[in-house]
Amino acid sequence: MRAERSKAARILDSLEETIIATLIAAATLLICVAVAQRYGLSGVASIYRWSRAEDIPWLTSFSKSLFFSIAYVRLTWAQELCIFMVVWMAKFGAAYGVRTGIHVGVDILVEKLEGTPQRLLIMAGLFAGALFTAIIGTLGAHLVWHIYDTGQTSAVLELPMWLVYLAVPLGSYLMCYRFLEVAWTFWNTGVRPHHDPGAVEGIEPPPSGADRSGAAG
Repeated sequence: MRAERSKAARILDSLEETIIATLIAAATLLICVAVAQRYGLSGVASIYRWSRAEDIPWLTSFSKSLFFSIAYVRLTWAQELCIFMVVWMAKFGAAYGVRTGIHVGVDILVEKLEGTPQRLLIMAGLFAGALFTAIIGTLGAHLVWHIYDTGQTSAVLELPMWLVYLAVPLGSYLMCYRFLEVAWTFWNTGVRPHHDPGAVEGIEPPPSGADRSGAAG
């Protein structure tokens, strides 16, 4: 299915995935560094107190220097930046979820229907999602414009808050586009994106009905 997509669609898919992966990786790395620094300071302080109590001058001097060296790198902004990155990741991740079919949904009624009623109900759900995200995107755009006029900045990093909230209209409009894209594909092919939670990319699933009982033996 991916090979049949247009070049522009593949570029958008890659950009979407790159943004999500980059934000997740950056936020994870930043949090790891911040936590390591916090516990590192605590550990070095404990060594400093112990070395003073045991009268070990060289260790006392070394731990004191190490403590100030670690404390010199201030990461008080790390938590705020990670929150902003997670917000952006979540908005673009929601659009990715629509495209790949990983969003949780209640489909009991859909699965009980067949033929045209099922088709119409699915289309109604997709268009409802597109309408909702279009409304959220528009409201988000108005919010961004209002915040831009006020000149608000974040508490620690002093980033322009309109830049932070820009994730709302961009992510919502992208999600709206994904709903319409899925609706178009379903209307023409009858195929909806479906995510198998047990599937691993790059690994082919075993043939249906294959005996797995002998694998452990």
